[in-house]
Amino acid sequence: MVTFQAKGSFRKTKKFLERAEQMDFRDILDRYGVKGVAALAAATPKDSGNTAACWGYEIKYGPGVARIYWTNSNINDGVPIAVILQYGHGTGTGGWVEGRDYINPAIQPIFDEIAEKAWKEVNR
Repeated sequence: MVTFQAKGSFRKTKKFLERAEQMDFRDILDRYGVKGVAALAAATPKDSGNTAACWGYEIKYGPGVARIYWTNSNINDGVPIAVILQYGHGTGTGGWVEGRDYINPAIQPIFDEIAEKAWKEVNR
């Protein structure tokens, strides 16, 4: 037989959830959206500077969910330039241009900051 016994209450958890339910996350998500755009623009390899200048973000809300999407609108002949800079691409003469991982290192500190802030909020 397995039994469980607990002492205490869920008072802190209940208080956090009630507070979270009342919060408007739009300002917070906007702040991280802007930070992400700045980080991506600074990290983007620059030839003409077009790709770096074309970063943006969207916030989408669903039932119980909010997501930030970082976007880049620099598209040439149907090809998203930010993607081929990241992953590489073939050339018209049969060669290959190696990609450079610039997106992940640029955006990871933003993810870490979001996680840290959320953890502090949960433990407050």
